Amino acid sequence: MPKVVTLRLSDDVYHLFSHYAKDDNRTLSNFIETAAKKYIEQNIEYADEYEMHEIKNNTGLNESLKRGYKDAKNKKGHYIV
Repeated sequence: MPKVVTLRLSDDVYHLFSHYAKDDNRTLSNFIETAAKKYIEQNIEYADEYEMHEIKNNTGLNESLKRGYKDAKNKKGHYIV
C-alpha cells in the first residue's frame, strides 16, 4: 500500500522539480520517486546473484565473518579507521 510522505522544498527546487516532471510527463511525486530510485541504483553497490552465490559458498570467508562478528559483539579487538 502506498505511503504518504510530506516533503518540504524551497521554491527554487520545487519549480525545478516541477519543470522536469512536466517535461517527463510525470506527476511531481512520481518524478521525485523515480529520481530517488535512480540515485540509489547508481550509487549503492549491490552484489549480483553470481557474487552472492560465491560469497555464500566461500566457507573460509563465512567462518572469518562469523569470528569477526562474535569478536565485535564481545568487544574484542580494535576498531581501525
